[in-house]
Amino acid sequence: MADLKNIVSMFVQFSAAALILIIALVLSRPWNNARLVGLAIALPSIGLLVTARLQLGRSFSLTPQARGLVTHGLYSKFRNPMYVFSALYLLGLTILVQRPYLLLFFCVLVPVQIMRARREAHVLEERFGEAYREYKRQTWF
Repeated sequence: MADLKNIVSMFVQFSAAALILIIALVLSRPWNNARLVGLAIALPSIGLLVTARLQLGRSFSLTPQARGLVTHGLYSKFRNPMYVFSALYLLGLTILVQRPYLLLFFCVLVPVQIMRARREAHVLEERFGEAYREYKRQTWF
């Protein structure tokens, strides 16, 4: 049951991000270099976000929990790839639709994600101790 719940959650998250991108592509202004840059940022960010979510597997949760220390794949380079790529997705989407006021969401999202990452780091360090500290030394954000 937990695996099905995990799969449904991933599908919903990916579908929402993809749908927003498709709507942005259809409803946006005529193509120009800025829109191409936005698309070049947003599109791979969705793929990397989904990859990070898949690699996190059962360790995914909405609240800080220490279910497991994931250190493979994207997590071997980034401690929080879902935060990194969701922020890049939003930035790319903002550039794509050429609505500068959407940068406000980006400016709110990034500090919120930094705070969440710090809370998660605290929980993981309490649970995994030196193993987490070593992992932290070898990765970025």
